[in-house]
Amino acid sequence: MSVKTREQWLLQAVRALTPTVKKAGAEMPEVRVSIGWPGGRGNKQGVIGQCWMSAAVADGKPAIFITPALSEEHPERILDVLLHEMLHATGARGHRGAFAKLAKAVGLEAPWTATTAGEALKPRLEKLAVRLGPFPHAVVRNDQGLVGVGPSLPPVQGTRMIKVWCEQCGYTLRATMKWLSTGIPYCPNDECDGGVMLVEVKG
Repeated sequence: MSVKTREQWLLQAVRALTPTVKKAGAEMPEVRVSIGWPGGRGNKQGVIGQCWMSAAVADGKPAIFITPALSEEHPERILDVLLHEMLHATGARGHRGAFAKLAKAVGLEAPWTATTAGEALKPRLEKLAVRLGPFPHAVVRNDQGLVGVGPSLPPVQGTRMIKVWCEQCGYTLRATMKWLSTGIPYCPNDECDGGVMLVEVKG
């Protein structure tokens, strides 16, 4: 199997992993998947994948992003991050309940906020990586900063408190752009579905 772009490789991986998701009991929608900095500008290595649900995308196709900081030398890790985000794309919000059940069923292991492939899943992902061929990528070192600005990232304005709220239950908090660039929080209220919260945008 030969591909020229990272997106082609990832989309072929989505197709190959879709039966695994369906076998776990979820319907896999058509998604877009790309390499990009999830949760900000790459200044936080902890955010390695992100799924924007269908409601956030104009045409209703969930959008998945995988960090470029993951190495092409470990494609099985890229695949287990992709599988985690595919589970979110099915509509499983947050990391409890339906998501945890699906994650267990496909062979991912806790902690559910940062899953890894379990003993049974890992060799399957390694075989899939071989079948897909080399991942056409070169790891991006996010400790080197953005092009043209030297070794450090440009400063992030972090003083103004920005409103963040849950559209479903109304839970509200305020956070600085510094922390929102790391990742938009999920609603912690057990009485709603724990989706990604909304962020106040001012022109």
